[in-house]
Amino acid sequence: MSVLETLSNITWQSVVMWVIGAILIYLAIKKEMEPTLLLPIGFGAILVNLPLSGAVTQIYEGLEAEIGVIDVLFNAGIANELFPLLLFIGIGAMIDFGPLLSNPKMLLFGAAAQFGIFFTLCMAVLFGFGLQDAASIAIIGAADGPTSIFVANYYGSQYLGAIVVAAYSYMALVPIVQPPVIRLITTRKERLIRMKYAPADVSKTVRILFPIVVTVIAGIVAPRSVALIGFLMFGNLIRECGVLNGLSNTAQNVLANLVTLFLGITIAARMQAKDFITVQTLMIIGLGLFAFVFDTVGGVLFAKFLNLFSKNKVNPMIGAAGISAFPMSARVVHKMGLTEDPQNFLLMHAVGANVSGQIASVIAGGMILSFIAR
Repeated sequence: MSVLETLSNITWQSVVMWVIGAILIYLAIKKEMEPTLLLPIGFGAILVNLPLSGAVTQIYEGLEAEIGVIDVLFNAGIANELFPLLLFIGIGAMIDFGPLLSNPKMLLFGAAAQFGIFFTLCMAVLFGFGLQDAASIAIIGAADGPTSIFVANYYGSQYLGAIVVAAYSYMALVPIVQPPVIRLITTRKERLIRMKYAPADVSKTVRILFPIVVTVIAGIVAPRSVALIGFLMFGNLIRECGVLNGLSNTAQNVLANLVTLFLGITIAARMQAKDFITVQTLMIIGLGLFAFVFDTVGGVLFAKFLNLFSKNKVNPMIGAAGISAFPMSARVVHKMGLTEDPQNFLLMHAVGANVSGQIASVIAGGMILSFIAR
């Protein structure tokens, strides 16, 4: 095929996707926004939208289909949920549940901060999306990329590419999205509330039993979440058992980085212009922002509600850290606390809420899978 024939297959939609890919690469490199994922997603978006790209499957008239390598990776790693689950092992190995185990009530904030998921599910249905697609879109509010991929792929959503781009983009934008929302629904007096932190001595036995018990409870409450929560907790068990330090380090670094790399470029299989450049994509991006905002609102308002009955007041900003964007959200809350009062250290409280959000988001994804049939 000649160069002129190839050029003739370039469409304005393809050019738009090149621009989107370039923007994602720019954000990854210049702004350091989720670079391990946005960079491969951005490059993949360009790769699959080149005219007659050999990276994705092509069917030429009178010839057999030419199988593209990205489609091979998609079928091998995402169509069967392998990549997201492997990534959960790495995430689990990274997380220290110590701050949560020292202050178990932080689990409540992780649960409350999932409100945006279910609210967005209703909104997406009202906007005309089918129930399964609406569920896939709502999981953007989990602020948890692997869960978003798992749920969207489970339902076979045609909007997988848009959902993943929205999920990871908003995770990277947490320092921009959350502060104005928090300020809008809290008073300065509330933001100045100080919380004492007295870390409890969490024994090794408790740390080992925690991932096992959480997996069992999650399996009973939301059976569909077992694969998600199980791999997350398995990674944490590797970390805490004390006899697999080499594997723990490998899971945290080599495994997590390698899977993220392949995951990012493989997602591009669902970012071809004909499927991505649609009104529905813009709606998904808007609904994703809606989900993030109302997750934050749900966590903060729940903290304010508890303060009506609690003697020891909770700084409502802690509720915002209940989303799963770990550790960005905890850092945002800590920084906002220091801005209001340089002696107000909220980091450990925020981390406790943040890691509880990681658990809650996975369970929320499993609940949706249980409630809505494929």
